[in-house]
Amino acid sequence: MVLPLVVRIERAAPPERTDALEAAAMAVLSLLDDPGEWGEELAAWQSTGKIRKVVRRARGAEWRRALALPGRTVEHRTAEVRVHPPVPLDDWPRDLARLQVSGTELTDSAEPGAAEPPILWANSALDMSAGKAMAQAGHAAQLAWWASERDERAAWRANGLAVSVRTAGEARFASMVAAGLPVVRDAGFTEIEPGSCTFVADAPWLYGRVRS
Repeated sequence: MVLPLVVRIERAAPPERTDALEAAAMAVLSLLDDPGEWGEELAAWQSTGKIRKVVRRARGAEWRRALALPGRTVEHRTAEVRVHPPVPLDDWPRDLARLQVSGTELTDSAEPGAAEPPILWANSALDMSAGKAMAQAGHAAQLAWWASERDERAAWRANGLAVSVRTAGEARFASMVAAGLPVVRDAGFTEIEPGSCTFVADAPWLYGRVRS
């Protein structure tokens, strides 16, 4: 099973890259925190031990068709990302299946501001498209959620499930992995080699608490 995410990218006004990555992570967290009517699908997806996510892009009528399907939209600064309930990998809803998945590229027009924890750190040694990085940020947010206690989740919820996404240099990234923070190791389906460490989730309460 796979968790579908759709990012809105209008030609005239594409989102900032960092906003899109943060929105994707927040969309995943929203579903984990409150699956609503999709609890059964979410449980089946998580029970596989895999948390595969696929990000597709939409604009105009494509985006409106995505909105008509079951799901939840997160609006975060310049970005809109819709998360849909998990589906079998080979049985996507038609209006999602025909959306483009590869080559989703976004940029930041300026350096992101100060980061507030939890911070999802991307590995600067890897070259990932925006779509790939959005999925990886979602993985990191999920690992952080799993590693958090009830009171920590409550505080996170009270802060709107906000995350910061930033890029860490190789040495800093390696030190956070060594510290035992939740780390995403990619399965290697697209873009990068299997086992590559793509993201680390960093928050004061996460040190020493890792769920593999």
